[in-house]
Amino acid sequence: MSTTDTTGLPDYAPVPSSALGPALNEQGYFVGRVERNLYCVTDGSYQCAFLTTSDGVVLLDAPPSIGHNIQRAVDEIASANGVSNKVNYLIYSHHHADHVGASSLFDKNVTRIGHEETRRLLLRDDDPARPPNEETFQDNRTLQIGGERIDLAWHGANHTPDNIFIHLPDHETLMLVDLVNPGWAPVYLANLTEDIPGYVAAHANALAYSWKHYIGGHMGRLGTRDDVTLHQQYMADIAQSCRKVGRVQGRPGRDGADRCRTRDREVHGRARGRRRLHREHGVPGDAVDPPRPRLRLVGAPMSAIRDPLA
Repeated sequence: MSTTDTTGLPDYAPVPSSALGPALNEQGYFVGRVERNLYCVTDGSYQCAFLTTSDGVVLLDAPPSIGHNIQRAVDEIASANGVSNKVNYLIYSHHHADHVGASSLFDKNVTRIGHEETRRLLLRDDDPARPPNEETFQDNRTLQIGGERIDLAWHGANHTPDNIFIHLPDHETLMLVDLVNPGWAPVYLANLTEDIPGYVAAHANALAYSWKHYIGGHMGRLGTRDDVTLHQQYMADIAQSCRKVGRVQGRPGRDGADRCRTRDREVHGRARGRRRLHREHGVPGDAVDPPRPRLRLVGAPMSAIRDPLA
C-alpha cells in the first residue's frame, strides 16, 4: 500500500490570523478602545470591559485570569484621558467563577448589578470571591450611569439560566458572554452550555439588536456581526447533521432535540418557573433552592486571583 510523503508539511494547520487577538504587554494583558469611552481588556483567553463615566468606572465582568490587571488597565486609560479610575459599578454577565471570580478584588462598596437568578446562584454557591449582586432585574433594565446608557436583558436560559445580554446602544456594542468565541469554534458541549435550545436561539436574539462590536468574553479579539452569523450557521449545520443521523437510525428527526429540551426542563429547570413557584408559595425572592442534580461549572480556582507580577 502506497503512502503519501508528508516531508516538509507542518504537524498541524497554523491558527489563521483572523482568529488571533492583539499582542499582550509585559504585564500579560491588552486594553483597547471599543468605541469612545468603552474599553475591552483581554489576556488572550478571557475578556472583560469597562466604561469610563463622570460617575466613575463601570466594569463589565471580572475574570480571575486577568485579576489585578483589570485595575491596571483601568489605571492606564484613566491616566491617559484624565478621568477617574475608581470602579463604582460592576455588572455580572452570569454567575460563573471564570468570568466574575475577581469581583472580590474590588471595593465592597462597589454596586454590583446582575440578573435575579445570578444573585440566587451566587447566594447558593457562597463563594467569597464572587459577592452576590445587590441590585437585580427580572427581564429588562436600563441603567443611566454618568450620562451613559446600558441596557440589560434576559431572554431566557442559554449558556446558563442567568446569562444576560448587555447592550450599549450609544457605543454600538453588544456583550454576550460564552455564546460566540470570535474566530474560533465553541469548545465541547457548545461552550459547556446548560440549555442547548436556548443557546441556539440566542444567536437570533443577539442579531436582532443594533450593534457593530461584539464582546464574547473569550479569546483575544472583538467580534463582528459576521462572526455571530457564522457561528449561527455552524450550530445550524450541527443540528441538521444530528437530524440526518436520527433519520438514518430510524428515529424522528427532532427526537434528539426534543429529548435535550425535556432534559433541560426536568433537570435544570427554568429561572422563570422558579420565580413563579416562589411567588405562589410566598417564598422570598432571595431564597436559595435546595441542592438538585445539575451541571455546575466551578470556573477558575481561587488561586487564579493573583497579582500576575507577584
